[in-house]
Amino acid sequence: MQSLEDYLDYLQGKGFQLHEDAIGFIYFGKRYTNASDEIINTAVEITLKAQKSFDGSFYISLLETLMVNKVKNRKDAIQFVKEKELLAI
Repeated sequence: MQSLEDYLDYLQGKGFQLHEDAIGFIYFGKRYTNASDEIINTAVEITLKAQKSFDGSFYISLLETLMVNKVKNRKDAIQFVKEKELLAI
């Protein structure tokens, strides 16, 4: 499992330029939900795939939905999103 910091570095290396406000928002979501880095990383990934850029409100809503439904890992998060037809990924 990658730490959130490592994941953000990975994204930057892949060309995703997240602005300082987006990074702050990502960390806010982590503190707000007390989610694991794996869930945070997955929520960021799904947000970027669905929105084609970072959308803070989508990210927080997705993160809250994953936490309320007790999703614990990336595999379950992807499956949950597909089953609920929240987006086609």
